[in-house]
Amino acid sequence: MSLSQSLQQRLLQKLSPQQIQLMKLLQIPTAYLEERIKEELEENPALETGEEEHKDEDDFETGDEPVDHTSEAGEEDSFDMDGPDEDYGNIDISEYVSDGDDEVADYKMKDDNYPELDEHKTIPHKVETSFHEVLLDQLGMLSLDGRRYKIAEQIVGSIDDDGYLRRELSSIADDLAFRQNVDASENEIESIIKLIQDFDPSGICARNLKECLLLQLNRQLAAGKNVSLAIQVMDKYFEEFTKKHYEKIQRGLNLTDEDLKTVIGAIIRLNPRPGGNMSEMNKAESYIVPDFFITNTNGILDLTLNGRNAPDLRISEGYRDMLKEYDKGSKKDKRQKEAVLFIKQKIDSAKWFIDMIRQRQHTLLSTMDAIMNYQKEFFLTGDQTNLRPMILKDIAEITGLDISTISRVANSKFVQTEFGTFRLKFFFSESLSTDSGEEVSTREVKKILSDLIESEDKKRPLSDERLTELLQEKGYNIARRTVAKYREQLNVPVARLRKEL
Repeated sequence: MSLSQSLQQRLLQKLSPQQIQLMKLLQIPTAYLEERIKEELEENPALETGEEEHKDEDDFETGDEPVDHTSEAGEEDSFDMDGPDEDYGNIDISEYVSDGDDEVADYKMKDDNYPELDEHKTIPHKVETSFHEVLLDQLGMLSLDGRRYKIAEQIVGSIDDDGYLRRELSSIADDLAFRQNVDASENEIESIIKLIQDFDPSGICARNLKECLLLQLNRQLAAGKNVSLAIQVMDKYFEEFTKKHYEKIQRGLNLTDEDLKTVIGAIIRLNPRPGGNMSEMNKAESYIVPDFFITNTNGILDLTLNGRNAPDLRISEGYRDMLKEYDKGSKKDKRQKEAVLFIKQKIDSAKWFIDMIRQRQHTLLSTMDAIMNYQKEFFLTGDQTNLRPMILKDIAEITGLDISTISRVANSKFVQTEFGTFRLKFFFSESLSTDSGEEVSTREVKKILSDLIESEDKKRPLSDERLTELLQEKGYNIARRTVAKYREQLNVPVARLRKEL
């Protein structure tokens, strides 16, 4: 075996910490941005919200373009963002304080193009009770001694946000022994789980989806509803039901088409995440806060960014005053130089964060502007059939941004229009060719398919074959299996299950 050396060239692409943080900021919805800014304000005392509009171009860069803190060679600034340098030579602080002027210049995140929130408006806040608090309130209604209450409290604390108890009984028993000093058997824990499963919402504290659905069906049965067939299907044919093997279920239980339709209807109305609706009340997604607003003024579309995306941030005046004081001293010891470097680090970090927020705003606006112009007919009419085929690459080419950047923006942002509020990814769809060779959006085809099903004779519903023929008559080149796929995506059952007697 011989060893050899060779010289190779490889091209590697690495993201800088600043680029990574920008990507993270882009993913944050408007509802979460305020929380992220609050965290930064708490961590960096050199950053603060600003009210006044002082500007001094000599002290800080405030142009529209984000400040580039790298040198021409691509290296980061000589100041080490991770901590003070070992070399305590002369520190130039003129970049951070005003020269011969007591008025402190602001490095601010302000732009007339971005609307601001009206400070005099009162923003309503929901007063909410968390999911686990609701369960603990119900727990207080049970007649339990102190020991059994601790067991029940441990079980409630182990329930996840979806409402499931996914921990093993042995693990709960261990937690009780080590944390509560309570020795409980698995049988005793199981008996208390049964009590908690009677709590609201129905289906809570189940160990899996099957148990969750059966708990809901059994409660409906106790309330006098005729769901016995649905219980049999869940109990004996759960796997077949999840895989939509309805024919096997029909044969096994000797069900008619009408019976099967009733069973499916009863089951699909159940909640697979009983805790989800309650736990999401306190999450920002439950308030659909639009990131953009599009208004139509006599056929002219106007795009604005939500004011929460344009916070007024600046460098702390107090921190620059501290630098001034240090600068007045003719002789500096090591501790003073360390203090100056620390302050400089915090100011640099604040400048960098403000730049990231500015870049986020420009990226959001350029992306949404491209989408608005691409789908102009939809924003003017609200008609889904006017949506053009559009993929991430189309918007990336228009904006000059990377496809992954467009994806991050589209997946987590909303736009409010006069026709409703939409997630940006709603406007993206693949294309389908017509007889004339024109490319149309698959969303347009789904809309026409939905209209055909809604207008059908419910006593003689249209089969997938007939729907395919009708679409082809309208000029859409589409296969039957594609029609079936679109029908399922629209949550529309097959023709025989849509039939009304």
